[in-house]
Amino acid sequence: MLAVTLGDAFAMPAAQPICGCTDLTHEDVRRLIKARELKSQPAVWQELGWRTPNGCHVCRPAVNFYLLADGPLEYQDDPQSRFVNERKHANIQKDGTFSVVPRMWGGITSASELRAIADAAEKYDVPTVKVTGGQRIDLLGVKGEDLPAMWADLNAAGLVSGHAYSKGLRTVKTCVGTDHCRFGTQDSTGLGIRLEKRLWGSWTPHKVKLAVSGCPRNCAEATCKDVGIVCVDSGYEIGVGGAAGMDVKEVERLVKVATEGEAVEWTVAFVQLYREHARYLDRPYKWLGKVGLDWVKETLGDAATRRALVERFDLSQTIYQTDPWAELAVREKARAFAPIADLTLEAAQ
Repeated sequence: MLAVTLGDAFAMPAAQPICGCTDLTHEDVRRLIKARELKSQPAVWQELGWRTPNGCHVCRPAVNFYLLADGPLEYQDDPQSRFVNERKHANIQKDGTFSVVPRMWGGITSASELRAIADAAEKYDVPTVKVTGGQRIDLLGVKGEDLPAMWADLNAAGLVSGHAYSKGLRTVKTCVGTDHCRFGTQDSTGLGIRLEKRLWGSWTPHKVKLAVSGCPRNCAEATCKDVGIVCVDSGYEIGVGGAAGMDVKEVERLVKVATEGEAVEWTVAFVQLYREHARYLDRPYKWLGKVGLDWVKETLGDAATRRALVERFDLSQTIYQTDPWAELAVREKARAFAPIADLTLEAAQ
């Protein structure tokens, strides 16, 4: 219609390829991976006519995610196709040191966990300890060679990776809900912990942040998260597609449910739908802007489809819900974090 109305003045924007290695778009690549049942990166390069033998820094992380999300039982994640933060399992800082964020389920911690964090900060000479906006504690300025030993100490206290570096679930922010607040309508803290323990470790197209507020006063700021749940007297109002970064956007209403179990099911199903259909590096609000909330509501509104999405998510979690800190803190793998040489000593000689 626009072309007929505007004539030559109108030109449809051409779909952009994933990178210079191919003419295929993200959507093309994902569709062809499924249609041709491709199970490895070499198969993608060969079957889809890549111009480069091993891809590049742009396409490799995307293809790695698409293969991982579509075939968790057949495909093994490739760490070399991930960004440095995901390879190091910590956020690199501008001076080359790292940021370490232990997971605190729903923002809840204990005296023993706090002592372990304080001990680690002193033992490894951490210059900055900061509370994050997601209700976690960030240890900033950790030397790369100290990461495995610090992880081992934190693991010993029961703490695991907070995945603050990942394209995956970051945090579930909560308020105290009915546990302590006189305005709380539901157990927001308990629901937040339940969601975080269900969703942590999952790889997604981009980072995902959740929040659960115990009443419409919204102390957990649920209305600007990727998924935000606001508890009310009659149940749980679930919103999706919020943002509070480069873009600021309020969530859109997905559904209202009566029980905590339904809230968990809808949230897990939404995350899996996002994993299966979103373009790599699109946050949920950008993906929703492309597919439309109505399609998401219609898809998730079918109970059988919703249950199938949850089953596929849980299947993927049997493979990927692991603590990378515990895997890398062992002596054999810890060597990879040690510097090859002390260049300051070399210069002194």
